[in-house]
Amino acid sequence: MRKILIGASFAMAAVLLTGCGGAEEPAKDSKAKGPAAEATGKPEESGGNGEGAPHEVTIEVKGTGASTVMYTLDDSDFEQITLPWKKTATIAARGAEREVGRLVILTPGHVTLPDGKLGAGQCSITVDGKKVVESEEGSGKPCSYKLK
Repeated sequence: MRKILIGASFAMAAVLLTGCGGAEEPAKDSKAKGPAAEATGKPEESGGNGEGAPHEVTIEVKGTGASTVMYTLDDSDFEQITLPWKKTATIAARGAEREVGRLVILTPGHVTLPDGKLGAGQCSITVDGKKVVESEEGSGKPCSYKLK
């Protein structure tokens, strides 16, 4: 029985490798073309290679003093900051992000609250001039927004 299974496995592998073999000529241009693209003469949008509309995104942490912040915007970073702090970038959803969204995250560190206690800084995210997320002071929750 064991010899039959091993033989069947080798036969299946040979069939799969034969189907994957064969050299095809690489595409002449960098844009993917399929049947829909050939009919219209335009590259397919569903290929996931393009970018969505650009948006101006501002992340901000309120407060006074110094703190840390971790964020994902046009890049991901962890910084020591002086409050109040903000950073703006123009970003667009790319590839599969156009379908599922591009996540913008801002996690502020601890700050001294007006009552003298330590607590998480208050954060906000603004997209194209409209505030889309704002945390409550001392809530300890990060700000996140899915940009489409």
